[in-house]
Amino acid sequence: MSTIDKLLSTIPTDLFIDGEFRPSSSGERFEVLNPATGEVLTTVASATPEDGAHALDIAVAAQETWAATPPRTRSDILCRAFELATTTYRKDLALLMTLEMGKPLDQADGEVTYGASFLRWFAEEATRIRGDYFRIPEGHLQAIVVRRPIGPCLFITPWNFPLAMATRKAGPAFAAGNVAILKPSKETPLTSLFFAKIMHEAGLPAGVLSVIPSAESRTITGPIIADPRLRKLSFTGSTAVGKALLKEAAENVLRTSMELGGNAPFIVFEDADIDRAVTAAVATKMRNMGEACNAADHFFVHDAAYDEFTSKFADALSSQTVGDGTQEGVDVGPLVSQQQLTDVSGLVERAVEGGASIRVGGKRHGDRGFFFEPTVLTDVAVDAEIMTEEIFGPVAPVVRFTDEKELVSIINADSVGLAGYFHTNDLPRILRLAEKLEIGMLGVNSATISNTAAPFGGLKQSGLGREGGKEGIEEYLETVYVGMPAPDLS
Repeated sequence: MSTIDKLLSTIPTDLFIDGEFRPSSSGERFEVLNPATGEVLTTVASATPEDGAHALDIAVAAQETWAATPPRTRSDILCRAFELATTTYRKDLALLMTLEMGKPLDQADGEVTYGASFLRWFAEEATRIRGDYFRIPEGHLQAIVVRRPIGPCLFITPWNFPLAMATRKAGPAFAAGNVAILKPSKETPLTSLFFAKIMHEAGLPAGVLSVIPSAESRTITGPIIADPRLRKLSFTGSTAVGKALLKEAAENVLRTSMELGGNAPFIVFEDADIDRAVTAAVATKMRNMGEACNAADHFFVHDAAYDEFTSKFADALSSQTVGDGTQEGVDVGPLVSQQQLTDVSGLVERAVEGGASIRVGGKRHGDRGFFFEPTVLTDVAVDAEIMTEEIFGPVAPVVRFTDEKELVSIINADSVGLAGYFHTNDLPRILRLAEKLEIGMLGVNSATISNTAAPFGGLKQSGLGREGGKEGIEEYLETVYVGMPAPDLS
């Protein structure tokens, strides 16, 4: 038996409800594909609305006991899960993500580190939840501020970071004393089910976590969101879907966290260290094949640096090795699906029809799987579709600019503002742009900004709330004020 077959034989493929894996109520299953080959990896149970309702019943029943569980106990469970993910199951998790999502194995291993770090971080935060106690200004009341769990949560997660998007929500929710239902993407349900196995092995009580993959997401999530017993919705995905979910959540004034679309600009100023900027550009564009909400989407390069940057950037991308992520030496894996390949190909084709030039790449790679060549486009109009739409692929349109103020106006006109990157050695400019750009996260002379200890989130239509950092657990706590007669201190 091959390593892959051996791994797949150990991965649960049924729904996880009430501490056990079970088939869906309908018995139906759906296929999970390997994007490197287009072939079926396995099939997974497809949850029904009845399964979703049952998962919520179980969650509601478990909420009171879990909320009353000592913070140290909750912390210890998360710590054990961290150790299991990073030691016992590290290689299995990485290989599984590569198989069902496509990212190269070294990047999948990096996601294990990143994803598991949320379990450790919020294990530490679980014991540090604080309220307040003070006398109000008029002096006749003593105020007590209580922080308590918000209640049953629904997580809807995307396919691009199947472990990290689950742990970034589950870590703070469980630390704060909440129960949760996880609805993963149908493209990458296996990692979420494996995560459930790890949490169960770590000692998470039955009912605190349910995982309900389904081929029909909206038929499952709609009734759960409409149920008044649900108290929190956390979603990571596109802005369009986020808006639709917000409309549903509004009916019960449901607390929401929304990490939505990005369209990150990467700016290279005339005084930038060009070699450093190129290295950063390759990293932030090509990580996860460009399928990341905070990936650099379009590149603005000052006229004085344009030729050198574009030439070196194109050379760097043309040297990237494209292939099956399970093989050594691969830099760029496949896109997650045929639909994603079609979408990215269409963006490039329409850009070329609109006058853009292909510097390198520009087409599908091979005839098996869902690969697309690392691509650099030049002569792109600022208002071209490929500049205004999130690409989610290994394609980099590069545009000249000369005026900083005009550039800021162009960037701020975008409806989203999740992440942005710029390279300059001018400190006043750095501080100025931090104030001027309508973007929630900025990387300066850097390619990597995501970190468990920092708040992740955007402005405008990029979402609501923050994940990670000290802010992350606040999203899963209610604030209750108690006023009582002040004691007589005379």
